[in-house]
Amino acid sequence: MSFKDLGLSEPIVQAVSEAGYENPTPIQAQAIPLVLEGRDVVGASQTGTGKTAAFALPSLSKITALGKPQILVLEPTRELAHQVAEQFETYGKHTGCKVALLFGGVGYGAQTDQLKNADVVVATPGRLVDHFYRGTMRFANVKILILDEVDRMLDMGFLPIVRKIVNLCPWKAELNKPREEREEKFKWLDLPDRQTLFFSATMPPAIQGFADFCLDNPAQIEIARREVASTIQHAFYPVSMDQRDDLLVELINRTDTQSVMVFTRTRKEADSVCLLLNDKTDAKVIAMHSDIGQKDRMKALAGFKDGTYDIMVATDVAARGIDISSVSHVINYRVPENSEDYVHRIGRTGRAESEGDAFTILTADELDFADAVENFIGKKIERKKLENFDYKYTALLDEKPAKPVRKKRPPAPRRRGRR
Repeated sequence: MSFKDLGLSEPIVQAVSEAGYENPTPIQAQAIPLVLEGRDVVGASQTGTGKTAAFALPSLSKITALGKPQILVLEPTRELAHQVAEQFETYGKHTGCKVALLFGGVGYGAQTDQLKNADVVVATPGRLVDHFYRGTMRFANVKILILDEVDRMLDMGFLPIVRKIVNLCPWKAELNKPREEREEKFKWLDLPDRQTLFFSATMPPAIQGFADFCLDNPAQIEIARREVASTIQHAFYPVSMDQRDDLLVELINRTDTQSVMVFTRTRKEADSVCLLLNDKTDAKVIAMHSDIGQKDRMKALAGFKDGTYDIMVATDVAARGIDISSVSHVINYRVPENSEDYVHRIGRTGRAESEGDAFTILTADELDFADAVENFIGKKIERKKLENFDYKYTALLDEKPAKPVRKKRPPAPRRRGRR
């Protein structure tokens, strides 16, 4: 099946061909026809499966350039918003549609100018609402609302403000009714019927309830979201807790790497690991987390992509959706507390049918998290040792852990019967 077979418009097919894509991924093949039909869609798919094109291509095929926001895309982070806006520009370059990118941490002037003739708006929730209150963003012509990485929005506490944004968009339930049957406050409206697309890597109960609020009889798509890609070799590396840093340094110094992403749990830990690797390795290392200013984050991301930096030490702000196809290795400095994040983190490597490796450092205090990861993906993860590394003893290194010895109870005293 080709992209042309899916019913996309000719300008979109041309742009996809020029981008070098020939065949759709499974989520694209399933989602694109449904979006073109006008269906609301819930798409659950892990990182690296082509979700952005799954909603961008059919959405762009359904609009013509008007200079008014017709497609609204919400993203949880600035980096994701920037990346998705770039892809909309790439896919829509032959349509005449303009894209506005809205995120916080920068001035309003350039964004306000973009909104004056934008057909597509890609935004983080907070800055979008800011533009609404400033009178520079209007929702009246929004035909397609796209909520991307919704589980990450939940983690970041965005759902209340996203719910507000959903309510600002045309209300599908009312607009489906004839004008005379609408509630009084909606009778004057003559707005487009809103289509809502909902994409999330995981679907916890809170997300499912939010989806019920946002969507109308949605089609459900799920693409192997619990599986690690077959192109990734991954393993746990057990070590004592006080040798975590030493093992990390040795893993990097002894491995033939091209570009490495090291994931930490906290911003402070990312800065500490960055200093460690700059001191103990010959690699050029940069940190990536939410305490770093927007301009520096974009500079770090660009430098990692073009090879200026060999290693990026990141929190989970960089785990979702960022398109860096050349990552050769991923290292988890700690086992992720959320088992879903294991799949997303190591999914930064092994992309575009290339092979990748993922190492996860495991200490005794993280065994419960390791068990949760294995239960989530449904497979036992291999334990490995680094040759000639001077390990301190930890029970995690025992190939066959000793079974607990049960002490024999002394025999109960005999009861003497009455004489």
